[in-house]
Amino acid sequence: MASIAMIPARMGSQRLKQKNLVPLRGEPLIVHAIRKCRDSGLFDNVWVNSEHPTFGEIAKTEGVNFHPRPSSLADNLATSEQFVAEFLEKHPCDYLFQVHSIAPLLTVAELDVFVRTMQSDEYDALLSVVDEPLEALCKGEPVNFSFAEKTNSQQLEPVRRISWSVTGWRRDTFLAAARAGRCATYAGRVGLVSVSRLAGMVIKTAEDFAIADALYDIAHAERP
Repeated sequence: MASIAMIPARMGSQRLKQKNLVPLRGEPLIVHAIRKCRDSGLFDNVWVNSEHPTFGEIAKTEGVNFHPRPSSLADNLATSEQFVAEFLEKHPCDYLFQVHSIAPLLTVAELDVFVRTMQSDEYDALLSVVDEPLEALCKGEPVNFSFAEKTNSQQLEPVRRISWSVTGWRRDTFLAAARAGRCATYAGRVGLVSVSRLAGMVIKTAEDFAIADALYDIAHAERP
């Protein structure tokens, strides 16, 4: 079963400018993702997917592949479904794993569990989630608790927040849905894999980056 890692990287970003190039511990953010995927031994190929040649140069330096995304899929209006489908049309595989560079606290050990779960052949789409065992509301209404009584947090059913740190898809299922004009992200049998709160943190702002930098050593410390 062929498994591909794809690291998406646009040059443009609204809240943290050129965030994929911001240095974290001396290396651009995207380089951390590339090396994590490349050195994990979990993938047959690793690809950087971007519209900008700068990322092609980085990919070449790091010894991975570069997919030049069409400029039409590089603006803020383009959806992930569109650029994932465009990539999959050109790269045969059994499974695609989208590994986000903006989740630098995702560890190789967690990536390993995720990939092996997808390769168990039980799912068409696999989502990374963070289990939040606290009271949650949506539009002012309780989701996992009741206003009629106070429940201890350890008794609550956790809310499972999709983190997008890593996502897996079966290529054939995704493309069949995309070609039919259906939602491909959640097509077929959908599974969930819990990741740590650190791994589920994604960088959107300068504040997020500062937090990730402060917690980097803790997230990647050797486990006993």
